[in-house]
Amino acid sequence: MTATIIDGKEFAARVRAEVARHVARLNADHGVTPGLSVVLVGADPASEVYVRSKGRSTVEAGMNSWEHRLPAETAEADLLALIGRLNADPAVHGILVQLPLPGHIDSDLVINAIDPAKDVDGFHISNVGLLGTGQKAMVPCTPLGCLMMLRDHHGSLAGMEAVGVGRSNIVGKPMAQLLLGDSCTVTIAHSRTRDLAAVCRRADILVAAVGRAEMIPGDWVKPGATVIDVGINRIERDGRQRLVGDVDFASAARVAGAITPVPGGVGPMTIACLLANTLTACCRSHGLEEPEGLTA
Repeated sequence: MTATIIDGKEFAARVRAEVARHVARLNADHGVTPGLSVVLVGADPASEVYVRSKGRSTVEAGMNSWEHRLPAETAEADLLALIGRLNADPAVHGILVQLPLPGHIDSDLVINAIDPAKDVDGFHISNVGLLGTGQKAMVPCTPLGCLMMLRDHHGSLAGMEAVGVGRSNIVGKPMAQLLLGDSCTVTIAHSRTRDLAAVCRRADILVAAVGRAEMIPGDWVKPGATVIDVGINRIERDGRQRLVGDVDFASAARVAGAITPVPGGVGPMTIACLLANTLTACCRSHGLEEPEGLTA
């Protein structure tokens, strides 16, 4: 058996095109343009790359894009003041504070200062609670992208057994809530899970988000299962730096029914879903119908 490759790059391009169509329609019918403000504190190289990519993608979708670049020594109070101004600006529908923040700034305090309706990362404690209780929330981008790909591949997920390996607030926990919302039977596994291999082998849907390179081998995968690999790990192999996931792709692809590659799987969906969330936030703020298929 050779698994079907779930092409996140191609799927993300479709999502971005759908977002752009909705943005153009919003502008034409209502004179409204969604706007995203991204805040970067300091000059972390990886964060710089992400912010540039987000800004470029936002503009390509026809949205307004603002970047606020602050020096690493910016006082916490000054950052909170900026967030207060963005919260009050009706042209800004989405606010994203790029993580990690410098050590002297309390990340939780900053995230929870964002208006929950503009929290397009879905990290605000109010959005976490809304998602956990099955109410309308802003959903974290990476789990939302995973859910979209699963729905696209399977149609209905109802009754499927899903195992998420990893319990982070960014991926593991919200992913479990989303899968529960689609009527899966859900297990959250982690480093302390007894007989992790046996737990993984039960899964019709296996979501790996542990941050350990190629931790999950093919013999942990149920034949025919769908494997969503959220991991992005840099390793050296054959004298070269390579990106690999949390799943050993070569062995898993011989067993799984479908699998996301790394790179080119979940990664491209994260920015696509950031655009989708900004569009959703804009529609909600104006009392307009939300775009179908772009929300949880």
